[in-house]
Amino acid sequence: MGMFKEFKDFAMKGSLIDIAVGFVMGAAFNKLVSAFTGGIVSPLIGLLFNADFKDLSLTLKEGAADETGAIVGKVTLMYGEFLTYLIDFLIVAAVMFMIIKAINSMKKKEVPAPVAPKGPTQEELLAQIRDLLAKK
Repeated sequence: MGMFKEFKDFAMKGSLIDIAVGFVMGAAFNKLVSAFTGGIVSPLIGLLFNADFKDLSLTLKEGAADETGAIVGKVTLMYGEFLTYLIDFLIVAAVMFMIIKAINSMKKKEVPAPVAPKGPTQEELLAQIRDLLAKK
């Protein structure tokens, strides 16, 4: 029973719940960005290349058909898909930067504590002690 209570205490901590909520929101946001990139950005960029952006590729080596008719030995760089994921990443990174910047600007600025007035230095104190001893 003790281990269950420990786990319950651990799971109910605020920071763990915050992480779980952030994870779920991040997954949903990733789908939103993917839909935006795939449905809006990719077609617009694809207009420049007269092709579907995700299907852009560079064939390095042509393959040959085997006896079943399948192409064997073809080497292709699928750079369109890579660029799509790169655009997704840049969008997510930019949005996260703006969110963090907004959160930081909303935080109260910490006012530094007022500096205590400076007292006499060690040398000045020693000089005062010397002078007091000299008067006696």
